[in-house]
Amino acid sequence: MNAPHTAPLQFVDPRRFKANTREAVDDAHLRQSFRGAMDFLQSRRGAHFGAHGGTQAGNSAAFETLRRLGEGLRQYSLSKLPDLLELLEQRLTERGVQVHWASTPAEANAIFLAIARTHGATGMIKGKSMVSEEIELNHRMAEQGVDCLESDMGEYIVQLAGERPSHIIMPAIHKTKQQIAQLFADEIPDTPYTEDVDELIAIGRRVLRNEFRDAKIGVSGVNFMVAETGTLCLVENEGNGRMCTTVPEVHIAITGIEKVVERFEQVLPLYSLLTRSATGQAITTYFNVISGPRRGGELDGPKEMHLVLLDNGRSQAYRDVDLRPTLQCIRCGACMNHCPVYARIGGLAYGTTYPGPIGSIISPHLLGLEATQDLPTASSLCGACSEVCPVGIPIPDLLMQLRRAAKHDADAGHLPLVGQARARDWKELLAWKAWAWLSERPALYRTAIQLGRWFRPVTPPWQGGWTAHRTPLQLARHGLRSRLADR
Repeated sequence: MNAPHTAPLQFVDPRRFKANTREAVDDAHLRQSFRGAMDFLQSRRGAHFGAHGGTQAGNSAAFETLRRLGEGLRQYSLSKLPDLLELLEQRLTERGVQVHWASTPAEANAIFLAIARTHGATGMIKGKSMVSEEIELNHRMAEQGVDCLESDMGEYIVQLAGERPSHIIMPAIHKTKQQIAQLFADEIPDTPYTEDVDELIAIGRRVLRNEFRDAKIGVSGVNFMVAETGTLCLVENEGNGRMCTTVPEVHIAITGIEKVVERFEQVLPLYSLLTRSATGQAITTYFNVISGPRRGGELDGPKEMHLVLLDNGRSQAYRDVDLRPTLQCIRCGACMNHCPVYARIGGLAYGTTYPGPIGSIISPHLLGLEATQDLPTASSLCGACSEVCPVGIPIPDLLMQLRRAAKHDADAGHLPLVGQARARDWKELLAWKAWAWLSERPALYRTAIQLGRWFRPVTPPWQGGWTAHRTPLQLARHGLRSRLADR
């Protein structure tokens, strides 16, 4: 297997988010590319559900009805999450699937490595999986001499480039065809430069075809897990997911613990919401239903199957009822497509596996608030993300809760989040305490206001972050009280 694992991964530190955004905003080409892509995706979704801000009343009404159903199903599943996960493990075990539990990315990677060592595998072929990106599977395995090759075309492109995906549905959305053509010519032996999109796809397929046949281990993500039947559902368009889960001798699926539902019929409305919200499709090309390894008499499928269930901070969001809606997400990417911030800076600036609005509310649980304290502030709170979310996640409310958690201690009766209050600024805290003290003393307050008016001409032109993009604050020459007295 010839996975391009030697390419250095261009990690972007979320702690540098503000600097990253300045660089992205200064990149006119990036802004133009993302604006065009977001407009296209919005129009595709609007054809099914009505455009954002909507004129298609019938479609919008249908969306609201389906969204209420999807929201209710996700909330119901989360309310029973521990019981459903135990039932899922029982049913899958009965079907011959080995279920593994991982609290951290390190534990998950150790499970993958142990399976690879057991089978003497030096390579894995991977379908699209954001959770595998979350644990940095490719690079952790490469450190141990195990190649992981991406088979999703977008993921393959960003792997060749040594980058992270910039969108959870379309990983290489930030790349132009010219950039991809040059990348293929540089990285794939005996490949001529061509800007023909069909030819570029054919080149990628030719490279990957033999890898499916030769790999001992196939890796996939999971979109939905059905506890009652012990079923894993995988949604895709390229067919690579089906190849990864049927051709190699061993199939390892990895997903977060929140993806479970109780009954199979609950998958159908969620699937309908996912495909229309993600790519504007009524249905995807492939909907894979996986219920265990190959049985006697079957012609294909893996001889051995594993499921890795990852926590990695999800239980932190789950334990707080106010933050639990974060886990309702079905990873459609609609919130990104309609976010004015994401459309201007792209996904790489966030420095996290999940960018955009959903990344800003889930990354603090995965990475801690110390590393991600700036992400909840990366929003105008316009509410577009919440309006288009197919499962009704109140993203602006969750952003406000995380903003508070980043600067203040946990409320009484609530366990602190990892990194709670790490963004606390003693200067800001002192300023608010001074304001509160002064506001409780009317005579001193009026005196201070009058002094401020007298010294108005010498107001400092620099006032911290406020004047980075705004004019300096100045007291009005005449206050409301004096204006009313004049009347």
